[in-house]
Amino acid sequence: MSKGIGQIMQQAKKMQERLVKIQEEMAVKTVEGQSGGGMVTCVVNGKQELISVKIANEIWEEKDKELLEDLIIAAINEGLDRSREMMQEEMSKVTGGMQLPFGM
Repeated sequence: MSKGIGQIMQQAKKMQERLVKIQEEMAVKTVEGQSGGGMVTCVVNGKQELISVKIANEIWEEKDKELLEDLIIAAINEGLDRSREMMQEEMSKVTGGMQLPFGM
């Protein structure tokens, strides 16, 4: 019986090592979020960190501060959503779809 527990512990350790490696890889992978038909674009990495924000020149012509603020928020939220989806997809490859907390 203890041999079975040892194997389970060994498998859990290997899974944890793979998950840590995926988290490290996700730090350098990026996704893009857009709003306003591409008027605002942001890049977010797999650690849900905002890397960059680009604002198209035509938005400045509008001189609509509230619109710009809304577009920035929408682009960032889309980028964060895509980043979480990317992380979940990579994690499910290791866990076989079993939901685990990201803080592992």
